[in-house]
Amino acid sequence: MEHTMESDDLKHAWQALGRQLERHDVINLQLFRDRKLERARASLRPLFWGQLAQILFGLPFLALATLLWSVGPHPAHAVAAGVFVHAYGIAVIVLAGMTLAAIGRIDYTAPVVTIQKQLASLRRLYLVNGMICGLPWWLMWVAVLVVLAALGGNDLMAQAPQMVWGGLAVGIAGLFGTWVFHRWSRSPARADLGRRLDDGAAGGSIRKMQQVLDEIARFERE
Repeated sequence: MEHTMESDDLKHAWQALGRQLERHDVINLQLFRDRKLERARASLRPLFWGQLAQILFGLPFLALATLLWSVGPHPAHAVAAGVFVHAYGIAVIVLAGMTLAAIGRIDYTAPVVTIQKQLASLRRLYLVNGMICGLPWWLMWVAVLVVLAALGGNDLMAQAPQMVWGGLAVGIAGLFGTWVFHRWSRSPARADLGRRLDDGAAGGSIRKMQQVLDEIARFERE
């Protein structure tokens, strides 16, 4: 009887010790997760400030187009250039706002899998943001010159048509070359190159946060 009681006491002690170890593991996991998620949140701050800078970058294009509309009339090609500049400024600002909103929607209290999905959505938006803000510059510089000339009372198309048409030709060739390179680099035979290019385009902030989330996921699985 006494031996049975001692066995029961020992069993209860082991069970209590097991529960304490489980609580200890849970606390350690939570502390690890909180520390890593704070690091993940900090890794997105450069991206956050970068998007605010992008909004400021877009404002002069709106101002330039607004000035053009206020001192018309202008030739059709100057109006087309102004519309291009105006649309670009709006796109730059709107995409920056959407990216900031996506950053704000990340729920750091959610499971890691959910946060990874939110980060993947942010990454896709940021890649689109980069393409829309970057690729038009193959042609944007010509449009800006045409608008600036029109604001000064000059018609760049009439005064320097070779510059305008030459610039547009170079820009179109550049866009086509960029598209060809994109297709070439995304071929299944060059999958590693495509992934490296995508990682580079995604920005350091997003890559750092993804690495932190991967660390948390590995720790939780172990």
